[in-house]
Amino acid sequence: MSQLSGDGQPVRAEPLVALAPGTLYRLLRLRVDVFVVEQGAAYPELDGRDLEPTAVHCWIERDGEPVAYLRVLDEAGGGSRVGRVVTAPSARGEGLATRLVEHVLERCCTPPVRLGAQSHLAEWYGRFGFVRTGETYEEDGIPHVPMERR
Repeated sequence: MSQLSGDGQPVRAEPLVALAPGTLYRLLRLRVDVFVVEQGAAYPELDGRDLEPTAVHCWIERDGEPVAYLRVLDEAGGGSRVGRVVTAPSARGEGLATRLVEHVLERCCTPPVRLGAQSHLAEWYGRFGFVRTGETYEEDGIPHVPMERR
C-alpha cells in the first residue's frame, strides 16, 4: 500500500512477504549502513523480528533507493512498537522521518505505541505525543529512553 508524502514521494508500507528481494536488500542495507557502520554499533541489526508475519516495513524512496525507513511490530501484550527509524545521510533535514512516523501512527499502529528512542531524539519523538516511560538505558553502546504514545 502506498500513500503520497507531502512532497509527492510515496510512503510505502508492506509486510515482508510483499517485498521484492531487491527492495528488502536495499532496506536492510540502509539500516546497516546507518546503525552499524555510521554509528559504529556492532550489533545484530538483523534481529529476526523482520520475519514476523505482522511486521510492516515502511519507507520512502528516491530514484529507486530507500532514503527513509521504519518498521512497525505488534507488541506481545498488545499495541505496536515502532523501531529502526532511519534516514539516509543524503536525505537528512528534509522531514522524511517525520512523514513516516505520521504515516504509521495514522495507518499502521495499534495503541499504545512504544519505542526505544536514542536519547538525543527523545524530544523529537515528543512532538508526536510520545512520553518517556522509564530510565535511560544503554543499547549497543548508545543511550536510549523508553517512550510510549497512547
